[in-house]
Amino acid sequence: MCRTSLTAALVAAGMLVFPQAQAATPSYPAMAPLRQYLSATAADEIALARSAAPASISAQAEVLVLDAHGYKVGVKGSNGFVCFVMRSWGQDFDQPEFWNPKVRSPQCINAAAARSMLPDYLTRTRWVLAGGSVADMLARTKAAVAAKKITAPEPGSISYMLSKRQYVADATRNWHPHVMFFLPPVDATTMGAQRSGSPVYGATSDVEPVTTVFVVSPVWSDGSPGPAHN
Repeated sequence: MCRTSLTAALVAAGMLVFPQAQAATPSYPAMAPLRQYLSATAADEIALARSAAPASISAQAEVLVLDAHGYKVGVKGSNGFVCFVMRSWGQDFDQPEFWNPKVRSPQCINAAAARSMLPDYLTRTRWVLAGGSVADMLARTKAAVAAKKITAPEPGSISYMLSKRQYVADATRNWHPHVMFFLPPVDATTMGAQRSGSPVYGATSDVEPVTTVFVVSPVWSDGSPGPAHN
């Protein structure tokens, strides 16, 4: 979770094109020092995580905080939602910013996504903190899919990404406020994705059994207008 990155969807939609040189030699070929991926304080991490969704959702959500040992519960919740800040290693393994320490993707996911998607991301985070290489994590993920330890998302799995402070990639920074819907592999163009004037984008992971559909929202989590969408 997120098993298909926003970066991958934007590439598929033709909205984000990495220079050829960058594709050949990624700007982030290895993990940076761990401190660059961590927030200054737990309070900062909690505030950023909660900014992913309107207060009507995030105020009662469980909030996870990343430290040197992995994610832990910073705030207990009561509404089934889980808010956390995804780091760059939540992207597909072939993305050039897989190790970008600037990436911060605040998300508030519902109970269905927390049950079926979040464990995969938390496991990957433990691999990262244990010093796992991309090749090793890719092999382990493929094995988990083959063993059906990683399966398609539970029906109704969604994630809010409405934070003004999100940093999804160097080229897009905070892009647009959006909501993600996680589905078993499907052709997202049948839902209008990647069509002129459509606020819908989508991409299917080439490793895990999930299609992520992104629907652009007109407002950020605080209710202020998002950037104009063409």
